[in-house]
Amino acid sequence: MGKDRDFTSGKILGPFLLFSIPIIFALFLQFLYGAIDMIIVGNFSEPSEVSAVATGSQIMLTITTLTSSLAMGLTIFIGEKIGEKKGEEAGLITGNGIFLFVIFGIILTVVISAGAVAFSGIMNAPAEAFASTVQYVRVCGLGGIVIVLYNLIGSIFRGLGDSRTPLITVIIAACCNVCGDLLLVAVLHMGALGAAIATVGAQLISVLASWWMINRKELPFTMTRKSLRPDKTVIKKILALGTPIALQDLLVNLSFLIILAIVNVLGVGPSAGVGISERIVTLLILVPIAFMQAMSAFVAQNRGAKRYDRAWKVLRYSVAVSTVVGVAMFVLAFFYGDVLAKLFVDDPYVIAAAADYMKAYGVDCLLTCFMFCMIGFLNGMEMTKLVMVQGIIGAFLVRVPISFIMSRQEPVSLFHIGLATPASSAVQIVICVIALFWIKRKLDAR
Repeated sequence: MGKDRDFTSGKILGPFLLFSIPIIFALFLQFLYGAIDMIIVGNFSEPSEVSAVATGSQIMLTITTLTSSLAMGLTIFIGEKIGEKKGEEAGLITGNGIFLFVIFGIILTVVISAGAVAFSGIMNAPAEAFASTVQYVRVCGLGGIVIVLYNLIGSIFRGLGDSRTPLITVIIAACCNVCGDLLLVAVLHMGALGAAIATVGAQLISVLASWWMINRKELPFTMTRKSLRPDKTVIKKILALGTPIALQDLLVNLSFLIILAIVNVLGVGPSAGVGISERIVTLLILVPIAFMQAMSAFVAQNRGAKRYDRAWKVLRYSVAVSTVVGVAMFVLAFFYGDVLAKLFVDDPYVIAAAADYMKAYGVDCLLTCFMFCMIGFLNGMEMTKLVMVQGIIGAFLVRVPISFIMSRQEPVSLFHIGLATPASSAVQIVICVIALFWIKRKLDAR
């Protein structure tokens, strides 16, 4: 399979880490992709523009997460067929996935661009940042089809065991985004609008480059026009696997949007501070998120090959490595949040707000190193509905209520509001552990 990996035989830890490393770098570049907007806007524009990018990008992050999560169904499905050595069926699945996601992208483009004002209003975007927030969301919304294709490419290749090709596409997008931001924001002073144009333009260039690379790559299956014809059975299975993950991630991100809306009422400073914190935390939890994605593909292949022993071993290995990283990230977030925030903005009030909120995320870093690895395992085992349930419980029975209650306590503390996130993670871990024990007992009984 060339660069594609067969995870069903041979060593476990080495191949898993080699597969995960490109994903980590890709996620890091995606972090830079979004962080660069905040850094350049924060240094060349007013705080209101920073708030606009913080709120607008959080809305777009929700949409992007929805897309990538739905595409996880494609990753799992393709991975299972690769594990079963059924390359021809993998080609049919890929073709139907492309058909499905193009339709989805068109719908997103219309909905987001048309609803930019409504979305900004729902988010309680501060008055002085409202117009810029609308512009940011509308421009990004017009690139909805590009966002979908950008994430679709990565999901297909991760299912094949190839994490390098998605890394190359992200590198292209990140480089183009830097150039676009420097021109439109730093030179032409277009603020949030310039950042949005740079984002969509960079992703479009990356998608075009990706298709060129795909045409030159040797795939473990053959793609024909027939593969692109909709097959109800295949599309139903993709949606059955991906929809619960997408719904869970959508609602989880919605809970973070609700928290940001709660904080937005406190003013531009706290709004910008929380927005910057969200960016930084995305960097701090890169390894657990990468392991979650890698785990889904690794476990899916071994599930297809009925090598459950290998699936359990990779779960133990990933948790061990992720825990070491989690401790280091806790130290950074809890004790050096102000230093990290200064990379984005030089306003003392915004820096203080970000550092206060980030302490709570430091605690969460100690928990997500377990949680994301377990979620990846459960996804690979096709238990996506359970993953959806545990995510919804954590988001709306724990995170949102605690955030709201803490926002009403005087004096208001962003640290206390932020503690809702580790509280949610703790509940989700308990649910995941119970599910793992159930799976183990079920497999042992066979």
